[in-house]
Amino acid sequence: MRILLVEDDAVIAASLSKGLREEAYAVDVATDGDAAMSQAAINPYDAIVLDIMLPKRDGFAVCRELRQRGLTTPVLMLTARDTVRDRITGLDTGADDYLTKPFEFGELLARLRALLRRGPVLAPAVLQVADLALDTHAQRATRAGRDLALTTREYALLEFLARNAGRVVGRAEISDHVWDDNYDPVSNLIESYINRLRKKLDAPGLPPLIHTRRGAGYVLAEAPPGAGG
Repeated sequence: MRILLVEDDAVIAASLSKGLREEAYAVDVATDGDAAMSQAAINPYDAIVLDIMLPKRDGFAVCRELRQRGLTTPVLMLTARDTVRDRITGLDTGADDYLTKPFEFGELLARLRALLRRGPVLAPAVLQVADLALDTHAQRATRAGRDLALTTREYALLEFLARNAGRVVGRAEISDHVWDDNYDPVSNLIESYINRLRKKLDAPGLPPLIHTRRGAGYVLAEAPPGAGG
């Protein structure tokens, strides 16, 4: 899942982005309202964490304009303002949730998970594909009851495939949601991670779950696309 973090305080931005990346999120950082608008127009984020007190244009203005443009990405507002009026203003401009500073990082994660579960369709906390199960809260994956030892990025890629199970996803879509702006589109990084996942998922005697659709991308499914007629 790819997050846009909009925060002008360099210390807070560094701390939050580090914590989110350790939790398998890809994170881009914007330090003012104009930069936030530019990045949100270019990249398909899964969620936006938006501070209110920003240079150039505040979070209220950013959220309001994003919604006027038709962007439906979930927005979690962060602010030191804790009055009821400010919370109402934030929600009325289009924010989905509101978190007052200071806050516990665990609560931020829980609220993000809740927003991401909603999406267009309510997603379960445990994603199941055949005998593969992903607990999105614990970021734990098992196959046939066996724990899979995954790195943070491997888990992020597997979760994205699981959220799109049965649908072919291309390299561009994977890079948009699993990697941040530092991803090199001409590299073979995605193929490398797919191969690493396959080695960990496909124990002896178990059928493959990650299938390649030549020229199109990859699909996580019990059977290859088109199998069985």
